[in-house]
Amino acid sequence: MIKIDFDEKLEMLYGNDAVPAQKARYEKASAEFKKLFGAQEGVKIFSAPGRTEVGGNHTDHNRGCVLAASVDLDAIAFVVPTEDNVIEIKSEGFEISPVDISDTAARESEFGTSEGLIRGVAAGFVNEGYKVCGFKAYTTSSVLSGSGLSSSAAFEVLVGTILSHLCNDGSISSIKIAQIAQYAENVYFGKPCGLMDQMASSVGGFITIDFADTKDPKVDKVSVDFSKYGYSLFIVDTKGSHADLTPDYAAIPAEMKSVAKYFGKSELRDITKEQLWENIAEVRKACGDRAVSRALHFFDESDRAVKEFEALKNDDIAEFFRLVNASGDSSYKFLQNVFPLKNPEQQAVVLGLYTAESVLEGEGASRVHGGGFAGTIQAFVPNEKSAEFTEKMEQLFGKGSVYKLYIRPVGGYRVS
Repeated sequence: MIKIDFDEKLEMLYGNDAVPAQKARYEKASAEFKKLFGAQEGVKIFSAPGRTEVGGNHTDHNRGCVLAASVDLDAIAFVVPTEDNVIEIKSEGFEISPVDISDTAARESEFGTSEGLIRGVAAGFVNEGYKVCGFKAYTTSSVLSGSGLSSSAAFEVLVGTILSHLCNDGSISSIKIAQIAQYAENVYFGKPCGLMDQMASSVGGFITIDFADTKDPKVDKVSVDFSKYGYSLFIVDTKGSHADLTPDYAAIPAEMKSVAKYFGKSELRDITKEQLWENIAEVRKACGDRAVSRALHFFDESDRAVKEFEALKNDDIAEFFRLVNASGDSSYKFLQNVFPLKNPEQQAVVLGLYTAESVLEGEGASRVHGGGFAGTIQAFVPNEKSAEFTEKMEQLFGKGSVYKLYIRPVGGYRVS
């Protein structure tokens, strides 16, 4: 078993209070790796974080602006390189078959699977002219599946970070790894996601991303410590099922793009809100009211993400919270992603938002988190109300449904 003795790195990744628990977690993973693969020389350790989206709800797929951050919930891997072209990943809680990356053709049978993501990341490396190689790994993840923290992006970025270090001397940029990860999810997993999840996981820290040029997105960082304002960042797992929600998620970018298509463009970033207003009667007839409402959300939300970033840079926490609440209000009313239309009786997110507003009483902020329809809400809670917030949410959704997040300063990372 590898002795885990790098407290400074663990403190950087997870916060000082979490070091003892993380050392125990890493040592357990080390023992599991040894049990699966035997004693190995040259074992390397990698981490890739989940992410929390703070602003820019459903704007990335139309080349808008977002505000996001990497968090302490992450996927870690104990890895040893091999001489073949097979990637063999044993993952806690998942059955993953070995993937021979000498064949990088997409397979429909692998859509929606970890194998598809692995093959897709390898294909992205090959397409970009980078090297690929085989390895054996044991992984375990604290990123909640279906939580809006993007467990799939963390897994993709983890594989990409491993391939960068094992086969390419760690030379591949975090932005390029994110782009490859998105390619894998779009083409090999079958999910039409934007680039925000992978960028936030790969780049790390509290970042704003402008996707005007998806080949060269503009990324800027700001250092934020909410504790200095007396607040903590929470997400709440409302325990809603994500089963059969892909059509709901896919409809959002499709409807937004239908509005852009009316003007002969592919994404909303290529038109203006003023153009839409000047032609709104005709666009309603051509695309439908919900598409128009979602397009209006896009324009306001993309601008709002930039304003949120500026508020944080200017140390204006009150304005930041006002904008976060406005983002949640727009997602609720205009984007309409707080409950699935196919099962409107399932409104756990709505109940979570009601409870958050009841506890906060105008302080801090709360909003739907991530893709929406089910999953999680996000809240910035005054520290003196944290206990009440947790109690009320656990009364609603059960013990262990509330998570206090730490913003970590790095993304995909070689730990050791």
